[in-house]
Amino acid sequence: MKKRELSVEFSMLAVLLGIALVFEILGWIYMGQSFLANKPRLSIIVLQVSVVGVIAIGVTQVIIAGGIDLSSGSIAGLVAMVSASLAQASFNDAAVYPKLTDLPAILPILAGLAVGLAAGAVNGIIIAKEKIPSFIVTLGMMVSARGLTQWYTDGVPVAMLTPQFTWLARSFNVLGFPVPMPVIVFLALAVICHIALGYTRYGKFTYAIGANALAARVSGINISSHLIKVYAVAGILSGLAGVMTAARAASGQPGMGSGYELDAIAGAVIGGASLAGGTGSIGGTVIGTLILGVVTSGFTFLGVGTYYQDIIKGTIIVGAVVVDQRRRQA
Repeated sequence: MKKRELSVEFSMLAVLLGIALVFEILGWIYMGQSFLANKPRLSIIVLQVSVVGVIAIGVTQVIIAGGIDLSSGSIAGLVAMVSASLAQASFNDAAVYPKLTDLPAILPILAGLAVGLAAGAVNGIIIAKEKIPSFIVTLGMMVSARGLTQWYTDGVPVAMLTPQFTWLARSFNVLGFPVPMPVIVFLALAVICHIALGYTRYGKFTYAIGANALAARVSGINISSHLIKVYAVAGILSGLAGVMTAARAASGQPGMGSGYELDAIAGAVIGGASLAGGTGSIGGTVIGTLILGVVTSGFTFLGVGTYYQDIIKGTIIVGAVVVDQRRRQA
């Protein structure tokens, strides 16, 4: 399985380099400028990829376990509003909680992670205990979390956050390149989760359940307990993405996180995770998410409309699923 995953990762890395090269050539032909030799553009790509990538790391684990998570973007949006409401500065006359302003940044961060954990755990408990398909449960959570987000502040944006909280989105100079904190968090989580999936009992159980749940149960794996853990981890990572989104925007907006779940699923599938379960890797997801980021940025660079971008992204996702299906049948 590991040889197959390495093969998929190298293949996707070649695809990523090929796509970047195509945009570089098209950039010189139609725009008279380089697509890649532009630090601000590269910085925006990695920043956008990092937030969705954190969600995608959690979603990948759910997919490997044989499930799907449609609620991750809405959970991120809800967490963004909750954490922003607890991170407001005292000079804001319209603070959501006037008596809870200027709080240490750790408190809104922990509150956001707790909301993400709770939402993910609820998904896991219903799926594992009630035996309801993950598609239905997470679809319900997606709608409920989006409704809660609107209800929480009556759809009004939450602004004027403390500098200590927005520090989470600041950039550091690494070898002459400004590297945003979300990118550092994304890469650190990718390494941690790669190790967890590849070298721990947690990962072994996740792959086993996704590959064959009945065989996993016969082997003595407590499937219900493990699935709850997997969905809880996905919830926490969605919550962390929500916190980073609010810090980056220095505000909480009701529409935050919209569409993130589809980009996260797409990144995982493009990176080799099979919707049939039992297959996938964090390395592949990182590359898959990068491919989506480069494609989106490349089309924006060439002036392609967002409608056409969505059509092309949808085609890429379907194509990745078809390729996986044929690979499994071979």
